[in-house]
Amino acid sequence: MKRYVAGLNQATACASDGLPDGLFLVRVERIQYRWHRQKPFYAIQFSVIEPRQLVGHRLAARLSCSSKNLWKLNWFLRDFGYDPELLERNEIDDKSLIGLCGVVKISHSVVNGTTVLDLDGFAPASRWRKLSDGTEKPISPAIGESAAASIAESKAAW
Repeated sequence: MKRYVAGLNQATACASDGLPDGLFLVRVERIQYRWHRQKPFYAIQFSVIEPRQLVGHRLAARLSCSSKNLWKLNWFLRDFGYDPELLERNEIDDKSLIGLCGVVKISHSVVNGTTVLDLDGFAPASRWRKLSDGTEKPISPAIGESAAASIAESKAAW
């Protein structure tokens, strides 16, 4: 038996599948701390603010909290304007993260046959205009200014 399902051919497995790789000005809509196979992470849902043609699209990603990836979590928190006093005390208040805005650089990769959204870089929302019009080069996805500073601070603490 055949059935007609309107819109089936346009449906995607993930809301972010329709987004191209690149830079987006986003707002944190939801964030939740989780564990999977002894690996802690934050599941984050963002809402796109810019570019205009993609306003309202949502993207979901994971941000690892393992000890070797804390530099990236620190980079995210600093660039999205998280409370510096809480960060200094090594505290993350999930509720205070809701509504924070910033720039993310995303890419898609395939892991075990599943498409995964990767968060390759972050920047403060104030840098969106320069990044989007190309007058400023994006931060290197491997390590950014904030990440380099936090790594230097970590080494100094040791």
